[in-house]
Parts: sequence; C-alpha cells; structure tokens
Amino acid sequence: MEKIISFTKRRGFIFPSSEIYGGFGSCYDYGPLGVEMKNNIKKSWWKDMIQNHENVVGLDSSILMSPKVWEASGHLTAGFADELVECKKCKKRFKIDQAKKKCPGCGGELTKARKFNLMMKTFVGPVEDEAAKTYLRAETCQGIYMNFSNILDSMRLKIPFGLCQIGKSFRNEITPKDFIYRTREFEQMEMQWFCHPKEADKWFDFWKKERMNWYLSLGVKKENLRFVPHAKKDLAHYAKAGVDIEYNFPFGWKEIEGIHNRGDWDLSSHAKFSGRDLSYLDDGTKEKYVPYVIETSGGVDRSFLTFLIDAYQEIKGGRTKTTEATKEFETIIKLHKDLSPIKVAVLPLVKNKPELVKKAKEIYKDLKVNFICQYDELGSIGRRYRRQDEIGTLFAVTIDFETLAKDDVTIRDRDTMKQERIKIKDLTQILEKKLK
Repeated sequence: MEKIISFTKRRGFIFPSSEIYGGFGSCYDYGPLGVEMKNNIKKSWWKDMIQNHENVVGLDSSILMSPKVWEASGHLTAGFADELVECKKCKKRFKIDQAKKKCPGCGGELTKARKFNLMMKTFVGPVEDEAAKTYLRAETCQGIYMNFSNILDSMRLKIPFGLCQIGKSFRNEITPKDFIYRTREFEQMEMQWFCHPKEADKWFDFWKKERMNWYLSLGVKKENLRFVPHAKKDLAHYAKAGVDIEYNFPFGWKEIEGIHNRGDWDLSSHAKFSGRDLSYLDDGTKEKYVPYVIETSGGVDRSFLTFLIDAYQEIKGGRTKTTEATKEFETIIKLHKDLSPIKVAVLPLVKNKPELVKKAKEIYKDLKVNFICQYDELGSIGRRYRRQDEIGTLFAVTIDFETLAKDDVTIRDRDTMKQERIKIKDLTQILEKKLK
C-alpha cells in the first residue's frame, strides 16, 4: 500500500486534501489523472446499468433532505451507531472492536463504551437551532425511495424496474483507514430494483451475478474476487438476504460491493412515516402490493482502489530495449481500455527539431477532439514510453523524421509493445477501432 499511495500522489492520481495545512482527517483530492479514471469508472457503471439492462433509469437526488427521511430509515436510532471508547492517556478514540481492553496505540486504559451516531449533522438557514437541523446523507438509496412514486408516474414504468444513482455520501467514521478505502466522504454507485415479493429471490441471484461480471469484464483478476454471504445474525433487521463482493487488497479481503434483498421495509417505513401510499398496483392482475427491493451498492472510491491495485505491475529488468532500461524494475498500470485516464500519448521523437514538434502538435490538436490525450516531449523516447506505461496510457503515437517524408506515424501498444506504421489520415479511425 505504501507503494500505491506514493505512486498515486507522484503521478497525479490522488493527493491528500488540504495538504499545505497538514492535511485533513482522511480526506483526499483526485488529481488530473485520478479524476479522469474516476469519471471513467462512473461512466462504465452507468452504461452497464442504463444501457445494458432493460427497465433501469437514473436519478440524481439531493444530498440534503428532510430529517424525517433519516428518522423513518432508522439512521437516527442506535442501530446506525458505533461503540466508541477513548484512551485516558493519549486521548485517541477507537471502535470498541478495534481496541478491546487496552489502547492499541499506547496501551493506556480505556473509557467505558458509548454509542456514537455516524450521521453528519448540519444546519439549514441562518439560525443554528433544533428546527434548522438536518443531516448530510449517509447513503444515496434514500433519495431513490423518496422518488419512487414520482418516477413511477412520470416514466410510466412497470415492475420490475430499477432506479440507479451515483453520488456523494457522508459518515462520521471514528477510525477511517486504508487510504481511500474507508473515508468520511465517499461516492456511491447504487441501484434499487423494485420487484414482486415472489420474484425477489430470482432477482437477487440475477443481480449478484451481474455485479460480479462487471468487475471481471473490466479486467479484475478472478482469483482476487469472491462472494461472501451474510450470516443471518449479521443481516440488518429488515434484510432477507445479503452477499458481499470482496477483493483481496494488500490489507486483506474487504468488501467492495453489497447485494441485498431489503424486502419491503424501506417503502413500508416511509409510507408509515409520511402517510403516503407507496404501494404498486398491477394494471393486469389488479394486485396491489409493496414492492421488494434488491439493492446493489458499490463505492466509486473502493472500485478505484480495486482497479488500480489489480492493474499495478512491476516488471523486472525493464520493458524496452533502450540503453536506459537498466532499472531493477519498471512500473506499468494495465488498466482496462475503458478505465485508462489517458487513451493516446503524442510524442515527437525529439524536441529540438521544430518541424517534428510542429507536426506533433498538429496531430495532438486533431486527436484530442476525439480522445483524452497527453502531449509529451521531455526526455528520451524510451523514457517517455515508460512514463506513459506507468499511468496506463493505451497507445503512444510517435512522430519521427519518416513522418515528414511519408505522412505516417508509429503507434505503440501499451500491453504488447508492438509498433505499427499508420497513415496520418487514417489515425483517428484506427484508434477508434482499437478503443471500441
């Protein structure tokens, strides 16, 4: 993990937030390459959910909602709380399951455990009183339940159907840890599938397979993924079934996504608290019922870390035949083509020949209309190839002296390192074909 964390900062993927002030409580900023990769993850998930499945539509609900939402959902009760202990000596705080009898840091005596609610409180309006109190959302799914009737009516959907959303959530974690794996501010990719109660088991199995296949389709190694079913004693009080998809991180097997059969608890609870009828009437059978919900809940940040770690490779002895390939190892990020932050690098063979640089910049300007590109003229061509490999760039287009004579360029493939000559007039079309 130390290598990964250092790499993400050095190459412009992730920076500590507020670093010039010493950082701030497990908060992180996504840099130029990180934000491209993060957006690619979200685009891939959205495409898979909306375009590759029938009867699924999207939503972007508000982060701030009525506090009654969180009362009805159970987030303001003891159920959404951790047990907190504090070291009497060093004053550090821990979850009780992390500390046991003594402080894991200094060995000092601990206080008695007390409940600590994870909701982040804020106030709306100029006066900070009880009437103005609300919360930053702890999960995106509640916004979906709030709009169940609105979407049902406006989109003329029939059960079964799904509502999906990508958005920020906030939890006041006592001990955030493992880099971006567990933070207080995080982004979720959630889908709620509304179905007939009798078909819930079938759809639970369906979405369980679909979600695993998404990670596999984007290149995550099969041996690094597994299903872990929830034991009955570990299920939420309303849940009928649950399973986690776990990834084998350097810090152990950890959850990256949960698939849950939430029963009819969510809609029933909100119907009870709001007084609104959230049942569904089947036009054909005239049966009226409260739909069951099958939820898929994954984290953008956890997916980011999963894809990056799984793609990270160190090649001993180097990957090029240049005299500079004498390091003990070279780093390559073999990200799936849909996730790579940079698709094409444009490289003039040398930077001290104006005619080469001019041609390279013309090609770069043309290509960046269709692709996320990077122009690089610093250092030897071998060093630049390795630099692009290190950030996961798929193809490197090199402009050399032959380009000026024949109007063609060299395309180098990241994974095979094979090079081919391509006419400039065909370049965009060929790259589109390779990236399709």
